[in-house]
Amino acid sequence: MSNEPQAYETDSEKYDIESEPTACAYTDYSESGQSPEELPATGEGATGLEKRVWDALYDIEDPEMPISIVDLGLIYGVQMEGDSATVIMTLTYTGCPARKMLTEEIEEAVADVDGVEDADLELVWNPPWSIEMVTEQGKNDLRDFGLSI
Repeated sequence: MSNEPQAYETDSEKYDIESEPTACAYTDYSESGQSPEELPATGEGATGLEKRVWDALYDIEDPEMPISIVDLGLIYGVQMEGDSATVIMTLTYTGCPARKMLTEEIEEAVADVDGVEDADLELVWNPPWSIEMVTEQGKNDLRDFGLSI
């Protein structure tokens, strides 16, 4: 193996280093979104079908910790239109390796709620998740799990 520096070919048309960075195709960096003061969303006061959807969400635990995704503050809201449910959620960070597994589990759990005919999931990044999104129950669960919070 040579100690000579390697020469790398560049393709200036393929890699435009002068261009502005662009957002990932799967990430919504829009300015709109809920105020952090409105969170965490817990479904408190929900009734009927919406309550059953929230109950299903409470049963789903984070893949890395035995803590409900609702208490972890990942759910920003549930919108009901008749028998259609849309879950608005975030992840602890955009590169979460459990993204696909978790979002699929949520869609399946909501679709399985008796009375729900259509279940969608909207993944948002604004406001960004922070430890302030965790409910008091979630903080207790995190402490029980061994994390200092």
